[in-house]
Amino acid sequence: MPGTNLTRDEAATRAALVDVTSYVIDLDLSGATQEGVETFGSTTTLTFTCRQPGSATFADLVDATVHEITLNGAPLDPATAYADSRIALPDLRAENVLVVRADCTYSHTGEGLHHFVDPADGNVYLYSQFEVPDARRVFTTFEQPDLKAPFTFNVTAPAHWKVVSNAATPEPTPAGEGTALWAFPATKPMSTYITAIVAGDYYEVQDVYEGAHGAIPLGHYSRQSLKEYLERDRDEIVTLTKQGFAFFEEAFGYPYPFGKYDQLYVPEYNMGAMENAGAVTLRDEYLPRSRQPRSFYEFRASVILHEMAHMWFGDLVTMKWWDDLWLNESFAEWACYHAEALATSYDDAWTGFTNARKQTGYRADSLPSTHPIAADNVDLHAVEVNFDMITYAKGAAVLKQLVAWVGLDPFLAGLKQYFHDHAFGNTEFTDLLTALEKASGRELTGWAQEWLQTAGTNTLSPAFELAADGTYASFAVLQAAPQDHPTLRRHRVGIGFYNSSDEGRLVRTDYVEVDVEGARTELAELVGRAQPELLLLNDQDLAFAKIRLDERSQATAVARLSDLDDSLARALVWSAAWDMTRDAELAATDFVELVLGNIGQETDAWGVSRIPVYAAQAVSLYSDPARRTELAARWEQGLRGLLTTAEPGTDHQLTFARAYAAAASSEAAVAELEALLDGSLALEGLAVDQDLRWALLTALARVGRADDARIDTELAGDNTISGQEKSAAARAAQPTAEAKERAWTQALLDPSVPNETQRSVVFAFWQTGQDDVLAPYVERYLAEVAGAWERLGSHKASVALEHIFPRLIATPATLATVDAWLAEHAATVNPGAVRYVREGRADVARALAAQTTDSHR
Repeated sequence: MPGTNLTRDEAATRAALVDVTSYVIDLDLSGATQEGVETFGSTTTLTFTCRQPGSATFADLVDATVHEITLNGAPLDPATAYADSRIALPDLRAENVLVVRADCTYSHTGEGLHHFVDPADGNVYLYSQFEVPDARRVFTTFEQPDLKAPFTFNVTAPAHWKVVSNAATPEPTPAGEGTALWAFPATKPMSTYITAIVAGDYYEVQDVYEGAHGAIPLGHYSRQSLKEYLERDRDEIVTLTKQGFAFFEEAFGYPYPFGKYDQLYVPEYNMGAMENAGAVTLRDEYLPRSRQPRSFYEFRASVILHEMAHMWFGDLVTMKWWDDLWLNESFAEWACYHAEALATSYDDAWTGFTNARKQTGYRADSLPSTHPIAADNVDLHAVEVNFDMITYAKGAAVLKQLVAWVGLDPFLAGLKQYFHDHAFGNTEFTDLLTALEKASGRELTGWAQEWLQTAGTNTLSPAFELAADGTYASFAVLQAAPQDHPTLRRHRVGIGFYNSSDEGRLVRTDYVEVDVEGARTELAELVGRAQPELLLLNDQDLAFAKIRLDERSQATAVARLSDLDDSLARALVWSAAWDMTRDAELAATDFVELVLGNIGQETDAWGVSRIPVYAAQAVSLYSDPARRTELAARWEQGLRGLLTTAEPGTDHQLTFARAYAAAASSEAAVAELEALLDGSLALEGLAVDQDLRWALLTALARVGRADDARIDTELAGDNTISGQEKSAAARAAQPTAEAKERAWTQALLDPSVPNETQRSVVFAFWQTGQDDVLAPYVERYLAEVAGAWERLGSHKASVALEHIFPRLIATPATLATVDAWLAEHAATVNPGAVRYVREGRADVARALAAQTTDSHR
């Protein structure tokens, strides 16, 4: 039985048979404010044509009570026609009208139509989330991206609400008993997954972008309890939005196609944001109530621009099937950083990409679940687990290299032609490659085979001999590939020479840009040049490849990283050092010392905030267990020193305070956390605001200094959804068997726990220094894998199985236990669930290798 799955072949068969003329969707949300409400009314009128009259197909509808089905005026019995999330449609005519009247189910998992009651004021908020296949939880659909159509939404809701959809919001008309009807105009043709309904007590502000192609109304929405934060950040958000529109309309050569542009900040959101056409939804954590570092706002800018780029990549032109998801996500990811760097104040965006986002791509590509950027998504189940950093971070990095290879102007010319040729249509990746080939004059089929249709990350290393005078007598770049993914690719790389200036800084004194191909590329142009103090492969970060430093360069980097003026060059050195640590080529202790010695002088916002996270992982996972306590103490005290010397009020100070709290275990450090929390210790420039209070309290809970009563007291002063989520995390961090049992139930056993509360618990469950109480959860995790998907649903199961895997107990015994489970169960358990077990197993194996390297230091 298909259940909620849909195969690529089924979708192709249906697309060959039918075309959709229109959807008219009537939703009755008038009961949404009633306590305990579970359903809403949904009536769909789906008009479509059939190329083979007399044949049959099916429509999609999930988790609904169907009251009436009419096909071409004739009733179908719901008891027989609606089964297993599908409505059977027999004996089709050339032109057809399907009407389905049903009650659909509100969601508390962030999928379909999510229902949320704000604990701060009791207001009700609804929003839809339909990607990949969840529009069918709200109305009857042909749920596949290549059956586009205009959509007309008619929404009945409480009269005082705001209601927003893809089309311009109409004036509501009274519908009786305190309700109103919003009759939206028809949309442009679009796929089901980018339609949207957002309704509730939202706070609204409006602005306008006046561009070269006319005015675009800009709406911004948040919960009433967050309106002060929306107003505080409004100027920044509006500026970014206007900068994005000006940049993309020019770069893509096609006017914004959807009339108005609303950005809606919604609660308990599973993703960062979603590119609903003209009605983008975003996590409302992007309207922070407490102070955040620059990296937070830089990331928010990338999210805003990413979703805007989707208006062209994905919404205007959409992939035929999810195999070509990269046509949406990789391009939007590249475009957002490209726009950030050239059109906003975040002009060092590519440095942040290297320090943070790109690392997620390298990690994903090293896992057993890695896949080509253009993945083989045979069905919806495959798609759901391939929204990963291969598609996003690696895809963007590969496109950055393609731009360097073919040139930016030809690349953009190809995109412009692509949008004009396929506007409001569907494409395959060969359509885009054809446009890029024509514009650039480059043959790209081979490039696509190397980069889009194969998996794995190459490693580039220098190989050379020196002459007596210190110049290179020979020089080559060696390229290696992992055994399981042996493709050697063509790379466009920069090679930078860095030497000391008269002022004692490390500056670039020479640079060449070359093409690397095969296992060994001889570079005659470097022969005769003096060996620099630091030789940097992949300077300018053009390639998606791990790099290695030669012996002299590594020594220079360790001793003098802070002397390196160029932030992107530093990011590449940080990246190389972290890759080498993860690959068991650099001792974890040495990486920690590199961080402690240099992070205080780092200027890149993402470098400051992300690199300490890597170092903490090196301490807890990659260090020699026999000396881990000693290294943890060194890390704790090193962070205290960095906190002491950080300039007051800076991102450095805030980051080091958070990291110090997370690392604190000594009596002295714990006492300082208590003092910061009660105000007896004040650090100039450090505001102990509500979010920092929760970080301090969670750290105290981790070491047994904050019981439930103390957490309840803090929650009483923070009666918000953020407070509830953070209190759940603090409870999960406690080192008692009772606390872990409660958290385990919330994370994996109780499907009624709201999605973001569950996520908070999952991320707080595993804590260092709690090995005794956590030891039983290796076996308990494996016991829950098989039933998680059905019990929790795909999203919550994915969050739990990925992040509550027992990585922190990285021992040979854990590895053996997991291997035994895989040998017995891998062939019979849900493939998505097994994927996370295999990934966790790979992380444990990697940690064991790194621990061995650190023990030999």
